[in-house]
Parts: sequence; C-alpha cells; structure tokens
Amino acid sequence: MKLSRFGQKFAGESGIVELMDDLGTALNENPDMIFMGGGNPGRLQQVEAIFQQRLDDIMDDPRQRHSLFGIYQSPQGDKEFREQVASFLNKQFGWSLTGNNIAISNGSQAAFFVLYNMFAGDMGNGESNAIHLPLAPEYLGYADVGLSDNFFTATRPSIELLDDRLFKYGVDFSQLDLGNHTGAMCVSRPTNPTGNVLTDDEISHLDQIAREKDVPFIIDGAYGLPFPGIIFTEAKPHWNDNTILVLSLSKLGLPGARTGIIVANEDIIQAYTNANTIVSLACGTLGPALAKELFKTGEIVSLTRDYVTPFYQQRAQQTAQWLREKLGDVPFHIHKPEGAIFLWLWFEGLPITSQELYQRLKKRGVLIVPGHNFFVGMDDDWAHKHECIRVSYAQDAAIVKRGVEIIAEEVAAAYEDR
Repeated sequence: MKLSRFGQKFAGESGIVELMDDLGTALNENPDMIFMGGGNPGRLQQVEAIFQQRLDDIMDDPRQRHSLFGIYQSPQGDKEFREQVASFLNKQFGWSLTGNNIAISNGSQAAFFVLYNMFAGDMGNGESNAIHLPLAPEYLGYADVGLSDNFFTATRPSIELLDDRLFKYGVDFSQLDLGNHTGAMCVSRPTNPTGNVLTDDEISHLDQIAREKDVPFIIDGAYGLPFPGIIFTEAKPHWNDNTILVLSLSKLGLPGARTGIIVANEDIIQAYTNANTIVSLACGTLGPALAKELFKTGEIVSLTRDYVTPFYQQRAQQTAQWLREKLGDVPFHIHKPEGAIFLWLWFEGLPITSQELYQRLKKRGVLIVPGHNFFVGMDDDWAHKHECIRVSYAQDAAIVKRGVEIIAEEVAAAYEDR
C-alpha cells in the first residue's frame, strides 16, 4: 500500500495512537486491566442521573427526538445551544459574547486539528509557522495534529521543589521566546498531564506576550473553567478578543458525546466553521441536546461545584497519599495536584526509561502513560523527560489503590536492579 505524506503521517504510530489502542486492546485481552493511563472520567452517579433524566425527556418528546436523530445541525453547531452557552458565560463573567462567538466541534481533539492548522504550518510564502507551548510538558494529543514538520516549539519549564514530596512546574519567562515564526501560543489549564494550573498572573503575562506578537492565545480548558471545573486552587477564567478558549463536555461525564465548545472572536469562529464544514460537514447533536438545559438554568454551576470538583479533589489527595506510603524511600516527586484527573510522577534518576517502565507495568496489568510523549516541541535530550509518568486516579478507589501498589513494586525493582 502506497501512502501519501498525509497518509504516512496520520496512519502511522504516535503516542496518542498507542494510548487509545491500548485502551481498546487491553480491555479485550485482559478484562481485569487497571486503566490508569487514559482520560476517561470517573463515574459519578448523581451526574449520570441528571443526564439520564435529560435523555428520557428528549425521547418522550417527538420533536426533540427528531432533532436529535433526524436532521443535520449546522457546522457551527446548534444555534440555541450556542446562544445559551454565550448567555451563561456573559452572566457568570461579564463577557460580551453572542452565539456568533461560539462554535461546536465533534470533540475538542477535532477542534484543535482545525485550529492549529489554521494558524501554523506552511504559510504560502516559503515560510512556516509553529504553535508554541510555553509550558512543557503538554497534552500528547497535540503532538501529531500538524500537517507539516516542525509544527511545535516549546519552552522548558522551571522546577520548584516543594514540601511533602511535591514539585511544581512554572513558565520560565526568561527563556520564553516566540520568535518570528509563531502562529499561535497554547496552554492547557489545568495542564494535561501534570494537573498544573497556571496562575492568573502567568495567564495575564502570556496574554500580553501573545498580543504584542499579534498571535492568538489558545487556552485548552477541557478540565478547567468554567466547566467541568476540575480545579483545586484559586483561578479565574480568561477570555478576550485575542483568546481562543476551547471547552469540552467530556469530563462532565459525556466523553462518548464528543462535544467541544470554542469561544473566540467572530472572524475566527467563521473561519473555523468553514473548515469544519469540509472536515465534519455537521456537528453532532447528542452533547448539546443533553447539556442545553444545564446552561439555560445555570445548573451546570451546581453540578460542577457539588459533585465533579469535590470528587476529583478528594481522589487526587487520596491517591497522592497512597503513593507516598507505597513508594517509601524511592527518589520520587509528585507534581502538586491542582486540577485535571491525573497525577504526574517524577522518579529522579530512574535507571530505566519511562517507556520501559510502561512496558513492565503493562505486563503486570496496569496501564499508565510514559512521560516522554508529553514533551511536545522539545527535541533536546533532557533526561527529565524519561523519568516521568502520568497516572489517572478516576477509576474506582480500590482499583486505583491496587494500581498504586503495583507501580510502587515495579519502580522499586527498577532502582534495586541498578
């Protein structure tokens, strides 16, 4: 089979392909596999009950049922839903949005494919622009979405060691240089994989730099503000005319509905909509239909505040404590858990690579994600990249605890084998 350059790139192997393939294959081969690698949200019965009731209401109404299954939506997304999202954001934060500032995508991954390639790659004048990631490590799902080579650049973070086996990455503004070939700058907040929440001051400074360079500032809020609100520290949502805020319904408990929400100025929304028409033709209807009333009534605020945030905060604290107990004297650090649904572990001086540790754990029935995949845009040989892993704590507590025990056993064995 002879593939084009596009085919070779997108049909080949990558970190995100390996991750998603493992999720499917491992479940078929070992139903007892402990999944601490993927981004599936935890199951919250109260939240599921809300969506179940909403789905029942839709199915009982012939008009809504037909709208859900029987017609195409606009490539920009359901108009009523977009207006409700805009109204909700205006009421909560004093923003000046209309439905024309909102677009819906079939998952935020699809949104980033379009957005990134709108601003980076071949610029048609013999030059290429890149997406800059000012705080590595970043989401591995970004790594392979570019249609051209050298699609990302990144700034190595500063590292602050904290008490209680914790550490924290920070934006190293002394090293941050967008250069003349940056098409956009992007951060996730909270950061996937580390759970780092950039401070309001860091966000403000990055916004200022983006404006000075006249490039969009993209914020991936899939885990963050204002929903699903998986943030355990003080932070304010950020948006302005130069910001593209990408949100998602997945971590509310609807990953299968594949619903991303883009908030941007009208020119960017129109450009995105045109591209999305070619790529997707239309937007899915399930996510907006299930969430529409949540935005209309404002119930999405209490849903996140009362159920989603407390669940993950408690689980993060518990899992971090299990790790401290089980890892003992192993030279390890946990990135300060400020949000998202993962813990980021740094095993200082790890005698094997994180990829080898991943393979050993997989044989033991535990799936994690090796850390080197997340240093998108960094081509140097920084040893730190191979000493880190990402673990999810979203599954049942007993399962997570058993996974922690196995991780601790394998890590201890690796140090003992030196």
